[in-house]
Formats: sequence, C-alpha cells, structure tokens
Amino acid sequence: MIRVLLVDDQDLVRAGLRGLLRARFGFEVVSECADGDEVPAAVRWARPDVVLMDVRMPRVDGVAATRALTAEEGAPPVLALTTFDDDDALAEMLRAGAAGFVLKGISAVELQRAVRAVAEGAAWLDPAVTGRVLSAYRATPTRRRREDAGLDALTAREREVLTLIGRGRNNDEIAAELVISAGTVKTHVNHIFSKLDLRNRAAAVIVAFDNGLTVRELP
Repeated sequence: MIRVLLVDDQDLVRAGLRGLLRARFGFEVVSECADGDEVPAAVRWARPDVVLMDVRMPRVDGVAATRALTAEEGAPPVLALTTFDDDDALAEMLRAGAAGFVLKGISAVELQRAVRAVAEGAAWLDPAVTGRVLSAYRATPTRRRREDAGLDALTAREREVLTLIGRGRNNDEIAAELVISAGTVKTHVNHIFSKLDLRNRAAAVIVAFDNGLTVRELP
C-alpha cells in the first residue's frame, strides 16, 4: 500500500483524488493539506511515501513547499499537480526538487502509474507538456554548462545508468537490465548526481533527454 499525502487548496479536487487513490488500487491517502504551509507537520505526522502537491496555493505555493520539504533529510518524493499549462511554474517545481509533474486532466490510470512510479523512486514527466517544461528548466545557462561539463566526466557505466534513468527505470529495473546489484546502481546514481549537480531523478531525466541518451540503444 502506497501512502499518499494530498496537498491542494480545493476540497473538490482533493475529494476527486481521494476517489482515484483508493485502497483497492493499492493506495492509502494518509493525510490532506489545503495549503503548502501545512505540509511539514503533515509529513512528520503521516509519514507518506509520496506527496501529491498542487502548484498554485494562496499562502505557500507548491514551489516553496517543495523546496522546504526536499531540504529535509529523508523527505518523501513530491509529484507536482496542476491545472495550469504553466511551463515556468512546473520548471520551478523541478528546480525545487519535485520528482515529476502531472496535469489535473490526466486519466485515473495514468495518475496511479505516476504516483506509484514516484513512490518507487522513479521520475514522472507528463508527456503532454514535457518538451516545453524541459526548455524552461534548461533556460539557465550556468546550469547547462555545469551539466554538460559533468556529462563528459561520467564513466561508460554511469552513462548507461543515466540512459536507463532517462527511460524511466527505477534502481531495481536498472540492476536487472545491467546485471548488477541494486546497491551498485545506487552508487552509480549518487556519482551521476554529484558530477552533474543534480537534485533528483527528474533532473537526471532532463539531462538524458537533452543529450539524446533516451533514444540510443545500450551496447
């Protein structure tokens, strides 16, 4: 059972999400917040596996709440949720440390897949807006220079792992595909994050996407 914290300022939206993330689908909504300022206490109390976070809220928005949450040791991953076709806001969510994003018009099955993937340590970028959000995210020249320089420093194995991260694989799936241990995969992932100055897997997906790694076949 995947434990979910819902964060949205609209009661009807939270009710709808609650209906989609029920026990018979493998989820438990362990707590709800109506604004970002309620998130730290709810996370400490409910200990969710994933936080489904609205971007636009009146007091503390999703970007600020995500930035504060992901700065904490052992924080659960955040999946951004928005009705707004706002590339810059979603890019800011990624910079704040969100593991991915979905639009509120997503189907029930896709929402469940996204929450499950993020809870299991993968990234999830809604394909409906991914291209534009990636462009907004990568608009910072200094970040691109750091990531491009770091890419040259990756070992062949680290590039293979980055390629599979870009294709949405989690650590266990990467370990099975490369026939190495999950612990070794974790070490490679940590090295990739360090060399590329990345916060999480969503940022790694962006780098893999931008450098064409996701469309190449592994040797």
